[in-house]
Amino acid sequence: MQLKITWQSDSNSPENTANLDTIAQWWKNLNGKEIVWVERLIPQIGGLSEIHWQPQRFDETFTIVNPKIWERALYWCKPDSPVERNTAVQKLELDNLQQQLYVYPQLESELVIRIGIPGFKYQTLELKNPEISLSADNILLLWDGEQEVEVKIALSSENIAKIKALLRS
Repeated sequence: MQLKITWQSDSNSPENTANLDTIAQWWKNLNGKEIVWVERLIPQIGGLSEIHWQPQRFDETFTIVNPKIWERALYWCKPDSPVERNTAVQKLELDNLQQQLYVYPQLESELVIRIGIPGFKYQTLELKNPEISLSADNILLLWDGEQEVEVKIALSSENIAKIKALLRS
């Protein structure tokens, strides 16, 4: 699974269609779930990295109904309204790790919309200089006696090769 999946309306990338299909399936799977809809202006200086995502009073939390992607547009309804809403999009970025979709509207190039599931957040576990071992069956074990934390990771041969390559570079 890719951590970030991007679709762009003017892209000739061979993965563009498959990426849109993946994003469309994620969007469709939100049906009946509570989401957080956050709109922010993209700063002229600093761009996306300067956006402040802290909650603001115009952020919305609602249960999304009938979400779909069709003809380069996102469609959805709110549960208390029969009106189908939509926004034409220039670009979509799905962050699989945080389960958030970043929407760049076609007609509002200075705006980004972040749609996510409230409370969904991966925890970061920080180990400083842990003990390490690798078993014969590709189980990587990291542990820190001071914090009394042990992390057991089952790795494929491909992922072990990736780790070795990363350590060499």
